[in-house]
Amino acid sequence: DKECPELALGIGSVVDAPTAALYMQLGANFVVGPVLNPDIAPVCNRRLVPYCPGCMTVSEIGKAQELGCDLTKVFPGDVVGTNMIKDLKAPMPWSKIMVTGGVSPDEENLTKWFKAGVYCVGMGSKLFPNEKVVAGDWQYVTDKCREALGYIAKARS
Repeated sequence: DKECPELALGIGSVVDAPTAALYMQLGANFVVGPVLNPDIAPVCNRRLVPYCPGCMTVSEIGKAQELGCDLTKVFPGDVVGTNMIKDLKAPMPWSKIMVTGGVSPDEENLTKWFKAGVYCVGMGSKLFPNEKVVAGDWQYVTDKCREALGYIAKARS
């Protein structure tokens, strides 16, 4: 917090409440899971730490919202596709969806997801290629992030 106060550091792939609690005690600002585990939501809610569960159906997204999750993760994006996001948003326009899996930091890919209605996207190795991280090529990562944010801003306008 002191060295980089603007950084929001989260923890991902959390599947149970004790693990969520542990990482929150270590300072996690948000918790992301690959599944919807109803036991994690109250642990996070009690500490005002956002929980973003992984959901693949409209029913799971609805349950996550009932549990107080403002943002839900749809994974894998390359399997569900943009039509699922569009179809979901029609009857549930308030839904904030983060798609992961199948998202890449290029203009065409980001534009299709944001035009479909996602709130945000999650990217890993396509934004942070292992060879660039190992080499300490932070300028490449910075440039790629800046470029992706530009594409997102354009898609949202």
